[in-house]
Amino acid sequence: MEQQRSWNCDDDTAAPPGPNPPEQEIRAQLDRILASTEFNVPARVRQFLIYVVNETLAGRADRIKAYTVAVEVFGRDANFDIQNDPVVRIEAGRLRRALERYYLLAGSSAPVLIEIPKGAYVPRFHWQPEHEDDGPPGSQPAFLSRHGSAAAPAWRGRYRLAGSLLALGTLAAVALVWAVDWPQSAGTAAALPTPPGPSLTLKPFANLSGQPEVNYYAAGLTDELLAQLVRFKELTVLARDVSGDAPPGDMAGKAPRLAGSRYLLEGGIRLSDGKLRVSARVRDGESAAILWAGIYDADPREKTIVDIETTIAATVATAIAQPYGVIFANPPRPRPDKRGPDLLPQECSYRFYHYRTVLAPIEHAQARECLEQVTARYPEHATSWAMLAYLYLDEERYKLNRSPGSPPPMARARASAERAVRLAPENVRGLQALMTVLFFSGEASEALRIGLQARALNPNDTELLGEFGAWVAQSGNWARGAGMIEEAMAKNPGQSSYYTGQLALASYMQGEDTRAVALIKRANLQNFSIYHFVAALIFARHGMSHEASQARAEFLKQRPGFFADFDGELDRRNFNARDRAILIRGALQAGFPVRTQLSAWDERSSSAAPAAEPSQGSAQRSQP
Repeated sequence: MEQQRSWNCDDDTAAPPGPNPPEQEIRAQLDRILASTEFNVPARVRQFLIYVVNETLAGRADRIKAYTVAVEVFGRDANFDIQNDPVVRIEAGRLRRALERYYLLAGSSAPVLIEIPKGAYVPRFHWQPEHEDDGPPGSQPAFLSRHGSAAAPAWRGRYRLAGSLLALGTLAAVALVWAVDWPQSAGTAAALPTPPGPSLTLKPFANLSGQPEVNYYAAGLTDELLAQLVRFKELTVLARDVSGDAPPGDMAGKAPRLAGSRYLLEGGIRLSDGKLRVSARVRDGESAAILWAGIYDADPREKTIVDIETTIAATVATAIAQPYGVIFANPPRPRPDKRGPDLLPQECSYRFYHYRTVLAPIEHAQARECLEQVTARYPEHATSWAMLAYLYLDEERYKLNRSPGSPPPMARARASAERAVRLAPENVRGLQALMTVLFFSGEASEALRIGLQARALNPNDTELLGEFGAWVAQSGNWARGAGMIEEAMAKNPGQSSYYTGQLALASYMQGEDTRAVALIKRANLQNFSIYHFVAALIFARHGMSHEASQARAEFLKQRPGFFADFDGELDRRNFNARDRAILIRGALQAGFPVRTQLSAWDERSSSAAPAAEPSQGSAQRSQP
């Protein structure tokens, strides 16, 4: 038993509790994999699998490192440079994909799972859920969680979903299906299976130089791109088989057709005079029109190839998959086939993101109606619940189209955000919605903790980063929050007006009046009521009385009852004592009808010291 534990229980890669399959079952499964036509890989990858399984079963798992694999499997000499020769990482990625393909197709009913965890080379061995009774009598199946609840290996849900798609004839010659929300309950009687979102097929990047070493760079970049793209849960990412060699734009018959939008990401790598040039482009899958293209240069003599791959992949993934990137800036064409449901989640997603760029009442109502319909039809679609949480929240914080009756907007917003996180705990959009709802519910510390958690899941999600930065700033750390907003702006110009308005407020709160004026003039948020409030404060303090008067009049027109509970508005936005005093003085200076008692309170608080640093674990002390 001690030897069996050593197979799967490294420091960072411990297997779930429960019995491992016996050695003879593991070796029998290895033979089945190697004999399968679906495990179609080069001989070196087969040797890689044989080596790591044999070493682990022999109790030598601690020897399985990148260096030993490179020397003993791939024939590298003793001077092998792990930093500049990514052969092991690249071939490990190919082996992982081949194993997933095998279990997706021929091995869907195999009794034993053999997997190579991401970031490690020591294999794990599990019973598949259907064979949970194969272990010793009374033992807990290996796929049960530490709390005793069903928790199949992470890739298991993908196999089941992809297998059913295969049975329906919608999945043809494709290697992997990623990033779909796996339903947890039937919902209502009228509920339908959750459809995939906009789909992007990633074609392996091509070697445009003809030099053999460029193949490693191309395979590594493709693998890194896949890892970065699947973090964006609104997008369904398909990986074309590495062996595919179709010309650019030739997608017919090579990958499944999914409902709604369809895109292809392809590119190539050149090596000239020791320098790399990477080109990437996104095509419309139906018209073959190029929607986006980018070129990136790098010098392997200045940075390791791993650093180059990671940087370029993050840049490309952010440009393509972020909420205001290439995919979501190109809404789907109207569907001529009316046999399906009237609405799909992705159609509502486009409406939601359009609303977020204008923050206008009409767009708010349209997006809310769309998402209420789609969550009734697809109750397991986590992203739709997250978006709906924002629309309910905006009924309260921006007073947009408040629905009569109960429950009130904040209760509906919280319930929707919590449901999104419950359905898909690693969906960044759900965590972002919960973060924001908690922030406006007076639970700032917990909100920022959730923000840190979401950012760790996807550091390239600028929609999250910009909003997280806004709440870090509004909690009192204006410089730090502004830095995060600026980073989001640099990566995501699609939301520049919203971010610019947030930066204008941060500059005002830090006494940078000239910069605040320049920023607020650049922002274009005429339908966003709070924009006019901030503009009035900035213009008034800078001596621009005419502009301040116009902004004050427009704000009072859009929010006539705001100052009836100004204290409550400041409470809901979690301003500390110092910042409240600045805002109250600014509102008085701008001529807003601030109540007398608040004015008196301002005089008492004007000498208040800045709020203390938040406790450990908040965003202000940690490093998001």
